[in-house]
Amino acid sequence: MTLEELKPKYDKLQLKYGAKELDSIYFGGYETNPDICFVFMNPTGRNIASKKSWQGLKAPWIGTKNIWDLFYAVGLLDQEIYEEIRRLKGPEWTQEFAETVYENVKKHKYFITNLGKCTQIDARPLPDKIFQNYLHLLEQEISIVNPKVIILLGNQVSSIFLHQNISVSQVRKKEFEKEIHGKKYPCYAVFYPVGNGRFNIDKSIEDIRYIKKQITERVN
Repeated sequence: MTLEELKPKYDKLQLKYGAKELDSIYFGGYETNPDICFVFMNPTGRNIASKKSWQGLKAPWIGTKNIWDLFYAVGLLDQEIYEEIRRLKGPEWTQEFAETVYENVKKHKYFITNLGKCTQIDARPLPDKIFQNYLHLLEQEISIVNPKVIILLGNQVSSIFLHQNISVSQVRKKEFEKEIHGKKYPCYAVFYPVGNGRFNIDKSIEDIRYIKKQITERVN
């Protein structure tokens, strides 16, 4: 199985669970043993790459601003790219600029994905059972990418992925372990830093900086 071979499977689930007028958003970034794999919840129509007319990368957070505040704050995005993101309005992102942003993501050796790839019109909550139908595909995705560490964003994603009830506020900086296809991956649950979780972004930044330090110490 390759990452490309997963995309038709995600597209099939988009027809079942997502907005019919929008495309699946897959994943993007450094695809071979990245330092970090970030797992978010699910995409919305604010990602302009979900439009049928978009022929470029179908990667997370294209045409949005807030999440890039987080990546810049933790040293995972170059300043010139960040300033351009802040300057542009969402519809002003071009397919070429999206490629430029994700080349910078690759430079910093991380991978961005969602547990659910079903794009919704807005940020409506989805039931656990929908995300659970994506879990086996995400596990295949992670097995292919083989990250050094997995960062799970928010209570719902963390609970479903780790098969236990997780309250991020109670497990900050705690390492969990997830076995996928015979390999054990260190995992951390971090506050969801956008939307209603925007007020927790400082805690997310603090915890991701801590996790990055842990990765560096292991390597050294």
